[in-house]
Amino acid sequence: MDKNKFNDVKSGVQEIIDFIAEKNAKEASNKLVDVSAELDELLDFAEEDEDLMEISRYQVLLNQLHQRIVGLNGQAMGSV
Repeated sequence: MDKNKFNDVKSGVQEIIDFIAEKNAKEASNKLVDVSAELDELLDFAEEDEDLMEISRYQVLLNQLHQRIVGLNGQAMGSV
């Protein structure tokens, strides 16, 4: 599989982390949807076990980031 595609996912994950650090839950959520779609596409074409394991790692990371975004939304609601 094209390792450059994982580089795109990696940079997308970094953007999500940056948005979370800025407490910008909306942009973080939007980027998370984009990166999730990229991972789904990679999964559709993955043939090697190594690629499947890498995709799985990113899926776990995205789930953790999603929980952080949900937490940000909760903080925003509490401060209103």
